[in-house]
Amino acid sequence: MRVKQQKALKTVLTIVMLVLGVCCIYPFLFMVSSSFKPSGDVLSTPLQLIPKHFTLNNFNTLFNNEYYDFFRWYGNTILMTGLTLVLKYIIITITAYGFAKMNFPGRDTIFLVLLAGLMIPSDIMIMPRYIIFKQLHILNTMWSLILPAAVDVYFVFLLRQAFIAVPNALSEAARIDGCGHFRIYRQIVLPLCGPQVSTMLLFSFVWSWNDYQGPYLYISDINKQMISVGIKLFASGQVQDYGAQMAGATLVLVPVIIAFLFCQKYFVEGITSGAVKG
Repeated sequence: MRVKQQKALKTVLTIVMLVLGVCCIYPFLFMVSSSFKPSGDVLSTPLQLIPKHFTLNNFNTLFNNEYYDFFRWYGNTILMTGLTLVLKYIIITITAYGFAKMNFPGRDTIFLVLLAGLMIPSDIMIMPRYIIFKQLHILNTMWSLILPAAVDVYFVFLLRQAFIAVPNALSEAARIDGCGHFRIYRQIVLPLCGPQVSTMLLFSFVWSWNDYQGPYLYISDINKQMISVGIKLFASGQVQDYGAQMAGATLVLVPVIIAFLFCQKYFVEGITSGAVKG
């Protein structure tokens, strides 16, 4: 009798989870489906996931709009995100290695000061950053987005913990063979901490790609704008073109999905690497 109750409970839970899963994924399916519908059909048939009148005009409208340059926004976002990832990878991994594997005066004190910076709410840094960017003459450029994102104390802390877990015996053996810190960092520590580094890059990609606040506050030139703000501007006309908006949102989401699919293995390993092993 107890076995039957457990099976019934599992069946009920499976059905509940299936319903919740459908509810969660429906907005995504609706967005993708609507991007191939005529604008008039988007709200008139919201439950119809397979377009009755299939069209590619929404994508044509995006890239051939007389008021906004969607293609330039897309290129700006790709360039900004790529530069952010490269700089962040170099700065964060080297900094984390220094705090994890190198002994220098005041190391722990400096690290505690950096961690204290995590306690400061990001919203109160908006005005100081704006003034600093203006003084550095990088306001209204993508560097006002790249530089703050490339210096991330949160990931310095996470990678420092991962680098500390690498046995010191490996580093000592490498030093006996004549390796310096840079070679140990590049050929030993980074390969062993690949899942954690990949997790950092995946999260950083999503955050930079989807960032709305930074471009909205620090970039005023419409030709230098990012895709997140660009879609909002594209939707701010008197006549709402819902089909084009859905097409734009779909194109914005595609790189995120591709990045997650390629990094899924490393992402799961990075999340579970801190679990206790028996």
